Amino acid sequence: MTERIGIDTGGTFTDFARLKDGELVVCKTATTPQDQSRAVEEGVRRLGVAADAAIAHGTTVATNALLERRGARCALIATRGFRDVLAIGRQNRPDLYALSQRRPPPLVPADLRFEVAERVTADGSVLTPLDERAVAALGERLQGLGVASVAIIYLFSFLYPEHERRTAEILKEYLPDARFSLSADILPEYREYERAATTVANAYLQPVAARYLDRLGRVVAPRPVRVMQSNGGVIGTKQAARRPARLALSGPAGGVVGAFRLAKTALGEQAPKILTLDMGGTSTDVALCPGEIPRTAESAIAGLPLRLPSVDIHTVGAGGGSLAHADAANALHVGPASAGAAPGPACYGRGGEAPAVTDANVVLGRILPDRFLGGEFGLDADAARRAVEQLGRPLGLSLRETALGIVRIANASMERALRRVSVERGYDPKEYALVPFGGAGPLHACELADALSIRRILLPPQPGVLSALGLLMADVAYDTSLAAPADEAALAALYARETERVLKVFAGEGRGRPVVETFADMRYQGQSYELTVPTDPARPDDARRRFHARHARRYGYATPDAPVEIVTLRVRGTAPGAEAPLPRDAERAEASATSGTAQVGQTPVTLDTGEEAMAALYDRDRLRWGHAFEGPAVVVQYDATAFVAPSWRVEADAWRNLHFSRLPD
Repeated sequence: MTERIGIDTGGTFTDFARLKDGELVVCKTATTPQDQSRAVEEGVRRLGVAADAAIAHGTTVATNALLERRGARCALIATRGFRDVLAIGRQNRPDLYALSQRRPPPLVPADLRFEVAERVTADGSVLTPLDERAVAALGERLQGLGVASVAIIYLFSFLYPEHERRTAEILKEYLPDARFSLSADILPEYREYERAATTVANAYLQPVAARYLDRLGRVVAPRPVRVMQSNGGVIGTKQAARRPARLALSGPAGGVVGAFRLAKTALGEQAPKILTLDMGGTSTDVALCPGEIPRTAESAIAGLPLRLPSVDIHTVGAGGGSLAHADAANALHVGPASAGAAPGPACYGRGGEAPAVTDANVVLGRILPDRFLGGEFGLDADAARRAVEQLGRPLGLSLRETALGIVRIANASMERALRRVSVERGYDPKEYALVPFGGAGPLHACELADALSIRRILLPPQPGVLSALGLLMADVAYDTSLAAPADEAALAALYARETERVLKVFAGEGRGRPVVETFADMRYQGQSYELTVPTDPARPDDARRRFHARHARRYGYATPDAPVEIVTLRVRGTAPGAEAPLPRDAERAEASATSGTAQVGQTPVTLDTGEEAMAALYDRDRLRWGHAFEGPAVVVQYDATAFVAPSWRVEADAWRNLHFSRLPD
C-alpha cells in the first residue's frame, strides 16, 4: 500500500496524519506563519516520510493573504464606465442598525483600476469592438506601476470571452512576468460584482499562492502533492496555483470530509446526520451535514464575496488562542484577535500576556499542563493564572470566575454558529450527532450539546488531527460553471462541453475517467437567489421537481405552479480518494474494566456551575471497545483533551471512537 500523508496547516499547529500499511501515525508541529512550508518540512522529517509517499495538503495561505491584505499588487481592467464596480459592491448593510457602515477597502485601489472601450450586449453580440490600441497604451502604462498580476473583467464576457482573451494577449507583450486572471475563466457566470470580486481575489492571490506552492514542492520533493480546495476535493499544485481563490477554505473543508467519512463507520449509516465543530487555535468552523457534505456556491472571506463551489462552513473567531479582553464598559469579550502560534497563549511561555481560551481551560483544570501534546509541550500554569487574574481583577472577578466567564463567552459564540447552520435553516439539532474535533473542540462539546439539546456526541480517535486525516480521504475533485442559456434546448450541448473541460483536467492530473455529476442553479422567476440541485441534462423537468422539494425544505414553502428558471450550469468531476481504515479492536472489553485499565488518576476541575469537583482522569490510548464511564472526567491524549461534563456517559466502540450520551435527569 502506498504511503499517504495528510498535512493541515492551522493557526497554532500544523497537523500530520500518516497512513502506511493500515497503520495511522499522527504528529503536530508549531505553525511557522512567515513560511508555512518550514513547519511542513519539520513534520515530514520527524515522521520519516518515504520518498514516494503521496501528500494531501490543506493550507491557510490564501485565507491569511485575504484576511491580512498581504496579496500581490494587482491591476483591474474593466469595460469603460465600470471600473469602480468593486467599490460600489452590493450596497448591503452588514450591521443593520449601525449609523456609520464600514466596509473593507477593495483589493485593488482606485489608481490601479482601469477601463477600456469595448461592449458586449446581454445576448452575447458585440456592440463596441475592443480598442486594441488603447489596450496597448495601457500595457505601456502598467509597465511602470509594478503590478504582479492583472484581473480582466468585461461585461458579459461569459457569453463572449474573446475580448478578455485578446486583451490578455496584448498585455503579455508588455508584462511578460505578470499573471492574468480572466473572469471568463475564473467565473463565467452572471452577477457582475461577484464575478469581479472573485476574479480580483484570484489575481490578488496568484503570486502569493504560486510562491508558496513552489517552496512546498521543493521542501517535500520528490513526493507528489495535492492541495485541498474549498469544495472538499484535492487537486494538483499546477491547477491550485492557477485558481488560488479555490483554496480560501482549504483547511476547514478537510475537517468536514474527515468527520463525515468517519461518522459513516462509527454510526453505521451511509448518510449520517452530524454537526461538525472544528475548534482550532484561532477560530471555530461549524457545518451541518444532513446525510451529505453540504456545499454552496456562495461564500465570503473578510467581507469579500467568493462565488466558487465550497463546503458550506460557518466560521467564528473563537479558538483556543482567542484572546479575552474587557471593553470600556468593563464587559468581557473573547476574540476575534488570537495569540496565534507566536507568541501563543500565556501558558505557552513564549511571551504572551493576554489570557486566551486555552489559559482559561488550564485555570479550570480541564487542560493538564504536564500532559499537553503527550507531555512534549509543557504548559506554564502559573503564567495562565497570572494572565487570567490580571484581566479579572479590575472587573471584580475572582480567578475562577474570570476563567469561567471566558469559556462561557467562547461557548456562546460557538453556540450561535451552530444555531445558524441548523435552527436558522430549519434543522433540529436534536436529530444530529455533534462531532467535535480540532485541538480544543472536545473541551467544549458537552456544554454546547447541552445548550442545543443535542443527545449524542461522537468523538473521533484522533480529534486533534481529523482535518489532516480528512485530507487523506478526500476525493480528487474539480468543478466548472457556466451561465445558463435562454434556450433550454442548448443545455445538453453546454453540459457536454463543460464535461470535456473536467475530463481534460483529470487527464492532466494523471487520473482515470472521473465520476461526473451535473447540477443547475435554479430559482422561481423574479427571485434574486438560487438553489443548486442535481440535474440530468436530458430531463430538466426532473430537476424542477427536485427544486420545489429543496425550496420547501429550505424556506418552508414551494410554488409548483410558478415558472422556474435555470441560472447557472455546474459540472463536478470526482475520483475517489484513499480509504483510511482505523484500527479495530478484535474483542469487546467489560465496561467495569475501564477504571482499572484506562483510568490513571483524578484531577480537580471547575464545572460550568462554578462548583469544584474531582474528575476521573483517563488515558485515551488505553480505552478499548466496551469501556464506559460517566462524567465528570478528563480524557487526555497526544493531540487533544476532552472534558466530560457530569451529565454525560461515554462508551468506546470497536474503532476507538467515544460515544457520549446524555444521562437521564
